[in-house]
Amino acid sequence: MSIEKDIPELVEAGVISPETAERIRSYYVDKHTPFSPLFIVFGIIGAILVGLGIILIIAHNWDTLSLDIKTTLAFLPLVSGQLVCVYALLKKTDNRGWREGGATFLVFAVGACMALISQIYHIPGELDAFMLSWLLLILPLPYIMRSTVASLLYIVGAAFFAADTGYWYTTDLQPDIYWLLLLGILPYYYWLAVQKPGSNSISFHNWLIPVSVLIALGTLAHRAEEFMFIAYFSLFGLFYLIGSLEFFEKKHPAGNGYRILGATGTTILLLVLSFDWFWEDLRSDYLNTDELIGSTEFWVSGLLSIMALVLLIRMIRINPLVSLSTSPIAFIFLLFIPTFIIGLFSSFAVVLVNCCVLLVGIMTLRNGIRQDHLGLLNYGLLIISILAICRFFDRDLSFVARGILFVSVGVGFFLVNYYTLKKRRHEN
Repeated sequence: MSIEKDIPELVEAGVISPETAERIRSYYVDKHTPFSPLFIVFGIIGAILVGLGIILIIAHNWDTLSLDIKTTLAFLPLVSGQLVCVYALLKKTDNRGWREGGATFLVFAVGACMALISQIYHIPGELDAFMLSWLLLILPLPYIMRSTVASLLYIVGAAFFAADTGYWYTTDLQPDIYWLLLLGILPYYYWLAVQKPGSNSISFHNWLIPVSVLIALGTLAHRAEEFMFIAYFSLFGLFYLIGSLEFFEKKHPAGNGYRILGATGTTILLLVLSFDWFWEDLRSDYLNTDELIGSTEFWVSGLLSIMALVLLIRMIRINPLVSLSTSPIAFIFLLFIPTFIIGLFSSFAVVLVNCCVLLVGIMTLRNGIRQDHLGLLNYGLLIISILAICRFFDRDLSFVARGILFVSVGVGFFLVNYYTLKKRRHEN
């Protein structure tokens, strides 16, 4: 009995949908393809090495070549890459190594061709315009070739474009174009999530997409940069809540970039703001209310806060047991908004931030003990320890107080781990 022969019959009878049939075919293709991940990696590396080798050979004799030969050589990698992709689609459509290798080679071939033509014919241009043209030309590749590497390279390029236009240079192009570029790859990301939810491909995207968003968010700061702290807290809260959704929660922690980035980012921001320098600068700056409300930072902060709040409400409705004690990171973005407003007028905001850090550390420690999870337990202790180190640099504390603080934290590390390991031995 052949599964390939039975699938069309099952689809025709309405037993399974065409989408399910495609997933079954993909499963058996992957299952019966030995060492496919290794072949894919070697295919990608081979494509990159071939491309670099061609560039080096051409570069060695470049000055001696005529204009026509230079033009031909500039288009040669591009045409070769397209032919490889066509061959992969027509003859090796189920071979992921061919598709990934061909798409990777074509991504670099497009950039090399553009750069060489610009150099040959002395076409002026800025790096940001070059990057934008390159990204738009390679955008169809992930969809046509079903290539994860092409998609990841596109996301990296989009983040570089945002950084180039928003942080490094003042150009005619706006970094806001990044958000349209990101929108262009999201359908492919959704397709991966539906078709290959447990693959490494989706795990890589779960890291790279939020990292690129973090890089690009700072480019929106123009007049009221202080408000970007609210935006970042809300973004990290949004990431953490996305990572807590059922689809992402089932994944291995290493593949859940949203949750790790959300928790880590929130903790780092809290520790940075536990010092008084930021709040002193905030109170010393004159903020015009009319300009503030009309600023990009205000609206971005508000939008991200609303998005995170909607997702938090949804999470609580699905699981009514969710509370500040079980998921402290999920609520920090809400607590920070009133803290920030207080910080505009009073130094009491520093105390509130320190209390938030301590609360997160204690609740994480408590959850680690409850779940008998050494990693979570030590993460909570680490947060408390770093908070203690930060307070070590405060001038108001005496050396005796600092010493007692460090000894207490060190003893806490030892006792909590000892208690947890002893409890495990008794249970076994």
